[in-house]
Amino acid sequence: MTTSTTTAPAISRILSAAALATALALGSGTAAVAADPAGDGWKGEGGLTLNAADNASVDAYVERAKDAEEAISTDVRAAALVTGAELVGFEYRLKSADSLKRKVATSLRERPGQNVDTVLAGLGDAVRYTLQWPDDAYSDGVTTASALLSAWGNDSTKWSNTWGRSSGYKGLNTGWRAPRSGQLFEVQFHTPASKHAQEVTHLLYEEQRLPSTSPARKKELQALQDAEFAAVPVPAGADRLSPPARTGVPLPVPVGR
Repeated sequence: MTTSTTTAPAISRILSAAALATALALGSGTAAVAADPAGDGWKGEGGLTLNAADNASVDAYVERAKDAEEAISTDVRAAALVTGAELVGFEYRLKSADSLKRKVATSLRERPGQNVDTVLAGLGDAVRYTLQWPDDAYSDGVTTASALLSAWGNDSTKWSNTWGRSSGYKGLNTGWRAPRSGQLFEVQFHTPASKHAQEVTHLLYEEQRLPSTSPARKKELQALQDAEFAAVPVPAGADRLSPPARTGVPLPVPVGR
C-alpha cells in the first residue's frame, strides 16, 4: 500500500486545528437510536430475522457506538472546519438500530458459519460521516483531513478509492478506529456531484443488496447506478489519493476525547 506525503500547507492547517477542536467539543450532541422495546427477536423485509440473543447483542452494540460517537465527532468536525469541508448529513452520523440489524441479519444469512459477535466486530459504519469539497479543493482537502484524523490517533483501517473506476460508484470511502473506544467509524469523502449520484442511486443499491432480489434485477439495478456515476467528473488527482502517512507533528488531543 502506498502512502501520501502531507504538504507544508497541510501541516500548517493541521497545527491550527487544536484550538478549533476545543471549540467544537462544546455542544456536541448524539443522535437518537431507536431501541427494541420488546427485547426479543427482530424481523425485517426480505425474510431477514434475528433471534432474541442476537437482537440483544446488536442493541448493546448500538449503545456502545452511541457512547463513542461524541469523541469521534469532535475530531471529524475539526477536520471539516480546518479544510473548509461541508459536513453533509451530520444528523445521520449514527446508523439506526434497524439498519444495523438488517445488515447483521444479511451477513448471518449469507455466511451461516459466522456468529453475531464476529459480524459486529467487523461493522465499520455504525458511526459514519461525509465530508464534501468543490472539485478544485477536493484532493487537497482529503489529504489534509485524513492526515489530521491520523495525527489525532485514529488508525486507518480501510481506504477504498474508486475514483479511477471505469464504471460504478465514484468516491472515497475510508474506515478508521478511534483511539480510546476502539470504535470503528466511516468517513466518506465526496464532491457535490459524487454525493448527488450516491443519493440518487441509494434506493437502487438498497434493493440490489436484498437477498430476495433476483440476479437479473441486480444486474439491471447495477446498470442504472453505472449510468448515474458515469456523469460524475473526477477531480484532479483524486484517483491517486492514498492513506495518510504519520506526520510526526505532535498535536494536542481535542477536548472531549
